[in-house]
Amino acid sequence: MSDNYIVSARKYRPHTFDTVVGQEHITTTLKNAIRNHHLAHAYLFCGPRGVGKTSCARILAKTINCEQPTPEMEACGVCPTCLSFNSNSSFNVFELDAASNNSVDDIRELVNQVRFAPQQGKYKIYIIDEVHMLSSAAFNAFLKTLEEPPSYAIFILATTEKHKIIPTILSRCQIFDFKRITTKDIVLHLQSIAAKESIVAQEAALHVIAQKSEGCMRDALSMLDRIAGFTNGMLTYTSTMEHLNMLDADFYFKLGDMLLGQDVANSLLLLDGTLEKGFEGDVILNGLAEHLRNLLLCKDSRMARLLDVPTEHKPVYFEKANQTPPNFILSGLNVINDAALEYKNANNKRLHIELCLIRLCYLLQTTNPSQSSGTEQAELKKKPESLTHPLQAEPKLPPALAFSPIAETSPIANPISKELSVSSTTAKTSALGENKPKPITGQSKRVSKNFLEQLDAEVIDVKPAETMPGVLNADIINELFDNYRQQLQADNKSAFHAQFMTMKVELLEENEICIIAPNEFTEEYAKKERNTLIDYFTKHTGKQVRITTRIVPDENLNANPVEKVLSRNEMYDAMASKNPELARLKDALNLQIDY
Repeated sequence: MSDNYIVSARKYRPHTFDTVVGQEHITTTLKNAIRNHHLAHAYLFCGPRGVGKTSCARILAKTINCEQPTPEMEACGVCPTCLSFNSNSSFNVFELDAASNNSVDDIRELVNQVRFAPQQGKYKIYIIDEVHMLSSAAFNAFLKTLEEPPSYAIFILATTEKHKIIPTILSRCQIFDFKRITTKDIVLHLQSIAAKESIVAQEAALHVIAQKSEGCMRDALSMLDRIAGFTNGMLTYTSTMEHLNMLDADFYFKLGDMLLGQDVANSLLLLDGTLEKGFEGDVILNGLAEHLRNLLLCKDSRMARLLDVPTEHKPVYFEKANQTPPNFILSGLNVINDAALEYKNANNKRLHIELCLIRLCYLLQTTNPSQSSGTEQAELKKKPESLTHPLQAEPKLPPALAFSPIAETSPIANPISKELSVSSTTAKTSALGENKPKPITGQSKRVSKNFLEQLDAEVIDVKPAETMPGVLNADIINELFDNYRQQLQADNKSAFHAQFMTMKVELLEENEICIIAPNEFTEEYAKKERNTLIDYFTKHTGKQVRITTRIVPDENLNANPVEKVLSRNEMYDAMASKNPELARLKDALNLQIDY
């Protein structure tokens, strides 16, 4: 029996237009041309591999010489011309492989054969496969015959690389572009073949084969034969994934849950087990990117039709999509894309993948979660626009740095520290500026280790905060602003302190304070600190103030002189002027200054 075995790609090769899969736009056009006797003298079939170019060329050659075509313009298969074609003994159909016959002499021999009329049938058909392999001289020798052939000669050229064919050849042909076969069409065709071959195959397994083939029917049939032999005719989703060395959807569902749960340990353990099975890191990255893309498609019903996964997996994808914030998906795709681009250049590829997963685990802490509590959303709506600007949101800390909550009524409260996230339940202040206790609701506050050390240092000689009078004036505002700048220096925020020393403050109205900056660059620093300044002035004045910014040129601004902050390039020039050996060392090592 093994001597008579024929692979599925040859056994089920199309023999009529109706059996061609996924190219209805081409087969319909060719059948109408035969029906209306509008046959061109030269055709060019171009497209990816394994989509039916050569098969359509043979079907066209067989049909136009058929003596008794069917009403649907298909070859009858019983007339002498069809029988001779089926037995490969037809003298009217010539096939030439341009990959091995690409010289001028081969084309001259073909041109000499064109002179003789067909012995049987109406046309002589010349099929030239991989025509882009012809040399330039062969193309030029073929031009005249291709443009003005005898009335009985038809040329059918097939190629996978249309861009390599010279324009003079393209202009003489009627071009048909074959498209990749869709996953759905491949699955349906594989199901019909499996039924004929008595192969039991799950739809999910056939879907994986269709995806892996990337629109090539020949590859899909080859994989079907190979996996059927591996599983003894029982194709399951698990066995197919194992044989094709692919990661199944369950792996990505499990990994996605770990990333959302910020479970770094189990994520790295799952990665370790996957790498031990022989999977490459780029395969994991590409699969994870495809997984997040599928979740993104499930967010909108209009995009759900683009979801190319097995039918039984679709409910799980929709469920996981509802649990995953959109900002996590979009930011995650950016992280994975950057990691995939840098994967080839990474010295330690395992560490490169692990760092990518760690970033994904803490991704939700660097973005604004979409599913905040109802209380938080209500409070955010009450805040002014300046308090809820997305660029000024306070980042959350990783779980490793989390600490126990601190009551808002604590007497040791740092008014300008950014380590302590601003709560939506800030205590209301009285007209004298005294805080009234209020229960803490929502998420617990978390502070960093550095902030706790700072509190320990300040608790030694803590002084009760002085209560400012109810009416604001310029002296009070200037005094508070000076204290704020000193606090910036104490917090080691040298860049902010340097910029704030060039600013001054002005009281416009009873509750409106204007920060005056010398230029746009300095003004950006004031805008970044606007939320913290509002809380600071509100706490120490007992009034809900508004902060605005304004630019006044340097010559009109009596700013305190500050030391210039040097750039990296300027720092290097200063050091090199003092020590010339440093410049010679840089040139000897061919180093560059990192700007």
